[in-house]
Amino acid sequence: MRLSRATLSRVAPAARPLALPRLTGVVHLGIGAFHRAHQAVYTERAMAATGDDRWGICGVSQRSTDVADRLRPQDCLYGVRAGDEVRVVGSVREVLVPGDDLAARLAAPQTAVVTLTVTEKAYRRDTMPWSGPGAVPGAVPGRPVPGAAPGRPVPGVVGRLVAGLRARAAADAGPLTVVSCDNLPDNGATLARLVAELCEPPLLRWVEENVTFPATMVDRIVPATTPADLDDVAARLGVTDLGAVVTEPFTQWVIEDRFAGDRPAWERAGALLVDDVRPYERMKLRLLNGSHSAIAYLSGAAYVSEAVADPAFAAFLRRLMDDDLTPTLGGLDGFDLPAYKESLLARFANPGLRHRVAQIAADGSQKLPQRLLDPARDRLAAGREPRWIALAVAGWMRHVTTCRELDDPLAARLRGDETASFSSTAAATVRRLLAVEEIFGADLRDDRVFRDLVTDCLERLAADDLPTVLHALDADSATH
Repeated sequence: MRLSRATLSRVAPAARPLALPRLTGVVHLGIGAFHRAHQAVYTERAMAATGDDRWGICGVSQRSTDVADRLRPQDCLYGVRAGDEVRVVGSVREVLVPGDDLAARLAAPQTAVVTLTVTEKAYRRDTMPWSGPGAVPGAVPGRPVPGAAPGRPVPGVVGRLVAGLRARAAADAGPLTVVSCDNLPDNGATLARLVAELCEPPLLRWVEENVTFPATMVDRIVPATTPADLDDVAARLGVTDLGAVVTEPFTQWVIEDRFAGDRPAWERAGALLVDDVRPYERMKLRLLNGSHSAIAYLSGAAYVSEAVADPAFAAFLRRLMDDDLTPTLGGLDGFDLPAYKESLLARFANPGLRHRVAQIAADGSQKLPQRLLDPARDRLAAGREPRWIALAVAGWMRHVTTCRELDDPLAARLRGDETASFSSTAAATVRRLLAVEEIFGADLRDDRVFRDLVTDCLERLAADDLPTVLHALDADSATH
């Protein structure tokens, strides 16, 4: 029997939703597993804490009908298993798919907040009607660009958002807060810039007066749900649940307190509202996500917990965090950073969280800059050698040139001439990949210290197994 409102009575009372919304006040773009385990949970808890039931979520699938096919027959109910606890979440009220009228939902006066989890690559300019580092030839923010005129659809999530803002302005439906929850530095400002580039002047003026784009930092590990996970949740709930997600008990959400109008009381659900998100954002991107990328490209393990179970590899992660990443963090006065790093290692080591390394390795060209390359720049600027970062970058270079199937939007450029890639020297591989400026910029491409460190690490990885490389680099670092 399938989970739904009609079958909810079969679920144990302790596992039933904390709140069932009466209205829809939030639109979420990218209703994947992460949103369902994170923002949707906070929103439900906020409604339960306040009794304000106006904050139901309209989830939007950007590319397929899979989530809608799973949730619609269940009245959008689904279970979240966090550790040993499973509970049905009721904050999602509807799911839209490509072709549905998203603009009308964004223009509805009761919609007050838009949230996004669409992954880093959805913010690439070449997913919209331009390519390269700038806009289409001659285009500037605030002037019409191809596809931005009323009645002409613009591909990509930002284009759909702008079309909705245009409809909202035309309907005079009031202010709107747009909250990016993706792993990007200054994610709110980044989204605001991309929106501005697609707005004609009257719409841009309306956006500047009525829409805010607060920055956020989100943290919860949410692996892809497996058939075994679905079977386990069904056994615990007593009904079949094809929309279930699995996550860890830990969760964190830090939000810039800059809202255009009404909103859910997320702080009542444990979110932290602050004036400046950036210190928390850098901490999470570098310590958690940077360590995840190092695991993905160096460990050779199938799951994160398997990698961290190796004491030598766990020791490497500590050196990466302590020596290369922590010195680049600031503005965290009063925050217990050592305890946070210990909690990360404990979370990584959780064998109950089957977090696939391949899931983390995908789209590395979009993740590496903010996770590892920006802290490398900071260390180089301080006159230090980011040796452990260089090892992780070398692992990525080995991955993109040797893995059987490369899941990356820049795969063709990273592969280059595959026959030459497999036979080229470490130095030649490093020179070729550092020349991809979308990833490394001109500064790291031309930085001799960084280039030599990565080349040395790639040569070591080609000559020895990882434990030998880690031991040798540890000895080298002790002499510097």
